[in-house]
Amino acid sequence: MDDETPPAGTPGPEAALLDEYADRVLSVTEHIPPGHVMTYGDVAEFIGRGGPRQVGRVMALYGGPVPWWRVVRADGRLLPGHERDALEQYRVEGTPLRTTTAGEQRIDLRRARWDGGGDGVGSHI
Repeated sequence: MDDETPPAGTPGPEAALLDEYADRVLSVTEHIPPGHVMTYGDVAEFIGRGGPRQVGRVMALYGGPVPWWRVVRADGRLLPGHERDALEQYRVEGTPLRTTTAGEQRIDLRRARWDGGGDGVGSHI
């Protein structure tokens, strides 16, 4: 093994970048006010890096301890497999919902979407 190769199991530079990115995603998620949401793409745009898939990956791996239900799909559909838990949180927080013609509950993005500003919280993220 040469001096430049880290030992097996040692995180490389990609892990440090993922950790920084994950921290940013989770921090933004923690600052979304109750009753509001951001899409995966909104979070990526707010951070200025990555895209919806990268944000989704972070949320899938690390999002459990933060209010994950406040980061949603761009079509307002509830997260598959977590619909019941998310819907309960939306109702508790007063998140605007709408019912489709097929009877499906979705986030009303026109009313619920948060842009990271308003109360100045976004400047601390």
